Amino acid sequence: MPHITAIGAHPDDLEIFMFGMLSVCQARGDTLSLIVATDGAAGGDQPGAELAAKRAVETKTGLAALGQPVMLNLPDGKLATHDGAAAIIRDAVLDQQPDLVITHAPEDYHPDHRALSRYIADAAGFRCPLLYADSLMGTGFIPEYYVDITSYMAAKEAAIMAHESQEPERFVAATRIHNRFRAAQMNAPDGHYMETYRHDKRFPFADIRAILPPPPPIRPFYIRGSDALI
Repeated sequence: MPHITAIGAHPDDLEIFMFGMLSVCQARGDTLSLIVATDGAAGGDQPGAELAAKRAVETKTGLAALGQPVMLNLPDGKLATHDGAAAIIRDAVLDQQPDLVITHAPEDYHPDHRALSRYIADAAGFRCPLLYADSLMGTGFIPEYYVDITSYMAAKEAAIMAHESQEPERFVAATRIHNRFRAAQMNAPDGHYMETYRHDKRFPFADIRAILPPPPPIRPFYIRGSDALI
């Protein structure tokens, strides 16, 4: 089974953007490694070392079901300009010898997300394939792969709620809407949730479906009272 490395820019990013996919992969026997790039020290009303320490504890609690995260503790909000960040991130990822890396999409809303995405693309190169996670509320993101996370949605929400310093209710609400919307795109009934991803296509990784979870079922849409497809 593949070794999957997931790296998020901030504490709580893995929970918000990738927790369902990682849970599905863990359940099928994949090896997971989890990395958080920044210390999250800027993400609150009282930024600083005390907040960073609290967020590290929240992250370990939120991700406990998936494993122990590696915390790189790079400066929050400064990934694009911090001297040495690219090398630190590259070494942390490649030390895991992953078969697949998952991170933020290059068009994501946060500058740290975009910087991390660029660093990971350069690090992965032709060594291993790269999968981009959906953006917040799906803005600007064109999905290619849908992963049914219905069985893990409650665990995902609990993982997000572990981040008490971040007013996590707002992210739970946004995630529920977003993951339900993605499921509705596949004509899944109420109560179903999906995360979506996009593959960074480059040599020699033109097709990586063999290492991804199986797709959700196709559900044709019928006009009520008719046999006609719409």
